[in-house]
Amino acid sequence: MDFHGFLKALARRWPTVVVCLVLAVGAALAATGLSIPVYEARTQLFVATHTGDDSAQLNQGQSFSQARVQSYAEIVTTRQVTAPVVKQLKLRSTPEELASRITAVAPLNTVLIDITVRDTAPQRAARIANAVAERFISVVEQLETPKHPAGTKQSKKGRTGGDDAPVSPVSLGVTQEAVAPVVPVSPRPLLNLGAGALAGLLLGAGLVALRETLDTTFKTSETLGEFTALPGLGTIPYDKNAPKRPLANSDGHSKRAEAFRKLRTNLQFSQVDDPPRIIVVTSSVPGEGKTNTAVNLALSLAEAGVSTCLVDGDLRRPCVAPTFGLVQDAGLTTVLIGQARIEDVMQQVVGGLSVLAGGAVPPNPTELLASTRMKEVLQELADIYEVVIVDTAPLLPVADTVGLASLTQGALLVVRAAKTSREQVRTAAESLERVGVRILGTVFSMAPVPKGGRYGRYGTYGYGSYGELPAPRASAHRTEAAASAGTPVTGGR
Repeated sequence: MDFHGFLKALARRWPTVVVCLVLAVGAALAATGLSIPVYEARTQLFVATHTGDDSAQLNQGQSFSQARVQSYAEIVTTRQVTAPVVKQLKLRSTPEELASRITAVAPLNTVLIDITVRDTAPQRAARIANAVAERFISVVEQLETPKHPAGTKQSKKGRTGGDDAPVSPVSLGVTQEAVAPVVPVSPRPLLNLGAGALAGLLLGAGLVALRETLDTTFKTSETLGEFTALPGLGTIPYDKNAPKRPLANSDGHSKRAEAFRKLRTNLQFSQVDDPPRIIVVTSSVPGEGKTNTAVNLALSLAEAGVSTCLVDGDLRRPCVAPTFGLVQDAGLTTVLIGQARIEDVMQQVVGGLSVLAGGAVPPNPTELLASTRMKEVLQELADIYEVVIVDTAPLLPVADTVGLASLTQGALLVVRAAKTSREQVRTAAESLERVGVRILGTVFSMAPVPKGGRYGRYGTYGYGSYGELPAPRASAHRTEAAASAGTPVTGGR
């Protein structure tokens, strides 16, 4: 997926990004609200050496201090410093716990040591920082004080009380005492909010990228054509009114009606040298719009003056007759078992389209559709009509269509946008090619188009579960044919 495709995916799946952003920001605000404020108190020490007035000695002493100060910073968190402080201030923590809240830093090329103490109480943080500095000074000076050689007498005077008393070559002084901080260093609401927003955006973008990677459906007819290497004969846009008004010609100026006219034209021009007379319309799985495509393609051909017959070849869940409000019980199965002739059960609808309903649902649809008699019926229809459109069952759930398609001269494969997976399309195409069926092309149904596109804004629609019948059409579309008894058919489903 390239960058442009990723941006389109973000625009298409923006609710995912928004949800992740809201959740992450909410988590950041909750963490900020539940966090206990932490304060920092800082004190600063200066390390000096005892030297004479000679400038060389002064330089040597400063170099000595800078060399030693890095080591001094490591002593601040030792037990020698923290244990007396815990005892002195009567803290409810161990020396190790106190050490974890102390930070000592010696800036490079300086003789300064910064001691920082973190605590939940600002006054206590300042007291601890000052106590640590005081104890640290004592420990360092004791460590730096030279000891008498073994066997010599040590003066009973103090550290500076006599000429023989050992003196520490360094001394530490406080340049800045710790004071109680006013503002806590943690939590930081603005920082947490920014981090939460950034994390939410990254999470949302990651989920979008993951979904796009795992989503193997087709978003555009171009990607479908690249995958199947089959011509895309038509793209049928989404129409929210399609379930209630399945016949696109009821509104002759709609974008959906125009799309079926374009499909009709592309089909006629795609096979100029060898135009198919018997065409099956099928799909991989239920709910892809194959019946709707077959019905409206047949109507569009009839409106163009092409003598057309629409056959309901889905004998498990027939939907053609209910779409027009025709009689369902007399139709293809009635002809196949020899109870009626084609002309006896053929029904007419407005527009000059002839419809052969499915008839009664048989117990063995696969055998009937692949029978020699079915081949004869199709040939009889081809002798009467210029084009025979056969609506069939989906390819993958049942084997009915494979046997029937082998008796025809071409197949249209309907693929639903953002619904049919690549594996389903590949398996369906291979099943048709395996029995020698010529796939005329694909129809990209229920296709959304970008906002502001020439078809406007579209989503997706469907007819419910496979086999769920649409509402009957008005009486204007009811049959004008006679049933086998010769009486006009006035009823419908």
